Amino acid sequence: MELTFSLRRKEIVELQPMVSEALERWPALFCEAEIREEFYRITNKNLMDNFRAALHQHTWMLLRLYRTSDITAHRQTAAMKGLPLYLRDSQEKLFRNCLDTDPEEEQTKGLTVGILTVLGVDNSAAPQSVVSVAVVVEEEIVLQDLPDLPTAFAYLFGLIYALNLKYPKDLRYTFETVQKVFMELGTDLSARVRSLKNKLLQ
Repeated sequence: MELTFSLRRKEIVELQPMVSEALERWPALFCEAEIREEFYRITNKNLMDNFRAALHQHTWMLLRLYRTSDITAHRQTAAMKGLPLYLRDSQEKLFRNCLDTDPEEEQTKGLTVGILTVLGVDNSAAPQSVVSVAVVVEEEIVLQDLPDLPTAFAYLFGLIYALNLKYPKDLRYTFETVQKVFMELGTDLSARVRSLKNKLLQ
């Protein structure tokens, strides 16, 4: 994959293939290790280490900004889920829950880029258990069985870079925050993201 990097980048940037075509042509690009490597080749930053460190650094302040009381059990997941809400982006276009009995085409329908949490069907009164956390691009599950939502989000962000995708309009502030505040890739901030960054650094 390292030897074919320049050819692959040229193809992806110039031809802008559909994700299904990229998956067929470069299947290794959709493996967790290769997403990390490709992101490093493009940005010279470690995807998971930088993302986790930034999330760890900002979680407490994000939760304080959200002022939500029932989210302390899963802080980093809550910090990620709250980000589009706080930035007034479309949370439902990024995070989706479904049942493991739902047909796959229904699970991913309308999801341009996002995180799919598949829940098991349980007839008891207990909360439904998570069966799988998956990354979806262009209505297709491209990575699944990830350990948690923050990990899935980091891989989604890495794939956006690897596939040279544009941020969805309804999620631009969320991805701008991850790019420019969390990963420190670029300094030209929109007013909304600059306001959040200033609050995070107080």
